[in-house]
Amino acid sequence: MKKGPGRLGRSVLAVPTAALLCACAGCGDQGGLESAGPTPTAVGPERLWPTLPPATRAADDYGAEETAVVKGVEVPGGKLRDVDPVTIVRARVAAAPDDYKDIAADVADCPASKDCPVLGGYYRDLTGDGRDDLLVAVRAPHRQAYLQTYTYSGGKLTQIMDDKDAVLKVHLAGRNIVVRAAADLSGYEYRTSWSYDGHQKAMLPTRDEILRTGSSHTPDAPSPSRS
Repeated sequence: MKKGPGRLGRSVLAVPTAALLCACAGCGDQGGLESAGPTPTAVGPERLWPTLPPATRAADDYGAEETAVVKGVEVPGGKLRDVDPVTIVRARVAAAPDDYKDIAADVADCPASKDCPVLGGYYRDLTGDGRDDLLVAVRAPHRQAYLQTYTYSGGKLTQIMDDKDAVLKVHLAGRNIVVRAAADLSGYEYRTSWSYDGHQKAMLPTRDEILRTGSSHTPDAPSPSRS
């Protein structure tokens, strides 16, 4: 898959209010404040290669801003829970068969086939509009999986996320989708958090990490290239 944005992170040091009040009031028998030694000099970020020319185009990222209106699927009362997820996925695959060559035949046989690759849907308000959105997983060859998210708004059923990876686990954390995927490096995994962006009206990979898992096992099917 295409490479996502850089990994984001921020450490926050929380100081209890009681500790601050105690320091200001001089708590304890000694009274006053004690020196903790010299304060280290603050070092700001240093710009490297200042003569490097600016980029002429943005780097590709994987799945970001890829949305599509799904046509031919009725959503009674605007409630996605009343629509079979298989119906939605079949409509999406039929509209873009070149994008889903590896699963098109299997999805076409759903739901009659016992090997239907469309897994049961999960419902959560991911966009913050108070209505349930739909998260679907579709198994693909070589232990890959498509993760797709759909929302219904303004009379339109829209796909707002379409990511393919060597998925290990998927978690819902509030309105965030956290995807754990096999990494090419033995003993590591990718962990990507997808969040809805109201400006782009799509799920964006807002946090992308590679983490040590402690296992030395190399996955049988490495994740797609994140070039």
